[in-house]
Amino acid sequence: MKYRLLSPGPTPVPERVLTAMANPIWHHRTPAFEATFQKCREGLAWLFQTKQEVLTLSCSGTGAMEAAYQSLLSPGDTVITIAGGKFGERWGNMAKAFGYNAVIVDCPWGEAISVDAVKTALESHPTAKAVVVCASETSTGVRHPYEAIAGLVKNLPECLMMVDAITALGVWDISPERDGIDVLITGSQKALMLPPGLAFVTLSDKAWARADVAKSARYYFDLKKERKNQKLNQTSYTPAVSLIEGLFESLKMMQEEGLETMFARHARLAHATRVGVQALGLELFAKAPADSVTSVLQPASLKPDAVYKGLMTRANITIAGGQDAVKGKIFRIAHLGYYDDLDIITVLAATEIILRQEGYTSFTPGAGVGAASAILAAGFVAKPKKTMDGAA
Repeated sequence: MKYRLLSPGPTPVPERVLTAMANPIWHHRTPAFEATFQKCREGLAWLFQTKQEVLTLSCSGTGAMEAAYQSLLSPGDTVITIAGGKFGERWGNMAKAFGYNAVIVDCPWGEAISVDAVKTALESHPTAKAVVVCASETSTGVRHPYEAIAGLVKNLPECLMMVDAITALGVWDISPERDGIDVLITGSQKALMLPPGLAFVTLSDKAWARADVAKSARYYFDLKKERKNQKLNQTSYTPAVSLIEGLFESLKMMQEEGLETMFARHARLAHATRVGVQALGLELFAKAPADSVTSVLQPASLKPDAVYKGLMTRANITIAGGQDAVKGKIFRIAHLGYYDDLDIITVLAATEIILRQEGYTSFTPGAGVGAASAILAAGFVAKPKKTMDGAA
């Protein structure tokens, strides 16, 4: 079987990007690198829909969140973090590790956080310096109401709105200025169609003002230092040069597709996947599903991880299983980044076969593929393309 990757990270890397990264490596203190990096900075600002600097860090998305904590907070600060999944829990644990007063606002896995619960936390902790939430909680497939939460925070002059958009940015329309986000982060191995190893973060003026007074220890992850250097098209320390070559190419691909078309594609793939699995009699796990990954409750009659492991061992397809509290109980099909309509048809067809092999037959063969195809047909049209420089 041909190997197919349909996980929420890493995601598939386009051939164009792989080819770009295979070019002879450049030294990072040269005009050639600086020219490429400048184009990447411009492309990232376009993707983030921001007038602020978007900083590139050589790390995972977790490193970008750590950089935000270290650069913007001080020991003893109160940080309100939204749990409800593995990554939301991570940001609370990180806050504790840095000696902050971590206030955890929890909700059942598979559900979106209540805005009222966050409001109560803010009222109970009026000195809070930050609220941290996942736009898309990758472990559950939930889309949290970060826009409404940002509405609570925007009028609090001492509180920052931090959003983990690691599996959200590039999937749907996010703009930090419009949405009231002070810190917005993402990672390379998601919708940006790159291997793991780069993370990106942009800060509001409010956040940059905090950076002037924050007292947490920092050295490598110093966002003020990075901004100073990256405005000169350099990085403070040795960057992941080949990944930046790939970034240049992936941003060109995204600009050729266009933001509106890209967001519409992700919405279509997500809708088709959800409709397809429901046509098989399966239940969605996320009550407020994100367009980046579809989480599905596995039939209780099957052994744990039957679908996830069956796809891996018999179809050579990697999706994602459940983690921690839902390990073995759900499977997750991704549709962010370098995925198209036929990828969804393929994974649904394979899922049908695995389900029947495992003894789950409560559906008509082809039901999932048929339901999804009716939606995906909208993607079978010619699309105009533009280059990174805007030419047709």
